Amino acid sequence: MRRLYSRFIFPRLLGVFCSRSFLARYRKAVLAEANGEVLEIGFGTGLNLPHYPAEKVAKITAIDTNVGMRNLAHDRMMSSSIPVEHVLVGGDALPMPDNSYDTVVSTWVLCSIKENVQGALKELYRVLKPNGKFIFLEHGLSPDPKVRAWQDRLNPIQVIIADGCHLNRDVKGLISQAGFQFEKLREYYLEKTPKVGGYMYEGVATKK
Repeated sequence: MRRLYSRFIFPRLLGVFCSRSFLARYRKAVLAEANGEVLEIGFGTGLNLPHYPAEKVAKITAIDTNVGMRNLAHDRMMSSSIPVEHVLVGGDALPMPDNSYDTVVSTWVLCSIKENVQGALKELYRVLKPNGKFIFLEHGLSPDPKVRAWQDRLNPIQVIIADGCHLNRDVKGLISQAGFQFEKLREYYLEKTPKVGGYMYEGVATKK
């Protein structure tokens, strides 16, 4: 039952939630930084594709562990003006060589890496070229003690109903610990979203 939910039901629920119209401008703003050869982790249903700057991006390698997500992303990949290669693989053991990509992208993904999120970030660091950009748009731990307390309380339930998504991950700390240096970082509460799940980390980090 759990596998059926993860493969067939949750991808559709996530697609509905993440395709809310107001989120498009957040995707477009952060993806404007993308260029060259791009690796996107947690590609999902391909909602980022229309927002990449086609004039700057040569190719996108999209990775995800959920075959149900790939099936739903198929039409978006086929209609994209940017070539897309989809790979079913976990983020903590990438088959790509060191220093392969100009840009790596993560949008609403780090919350849902089930076990080794730090290992996945170190893999992104490894495959990113020197001076390359890690572009991220993630929700996570709030600095407000009251909101944080509710994030901790609700997290066990969230992990079950949202297929591994965590409310209380310290995204800024995790990215820094993986070796990245922040070039841009903006923190805020996402509009039209409960604070417990809407504290955002948006920015660009580099590999030196």
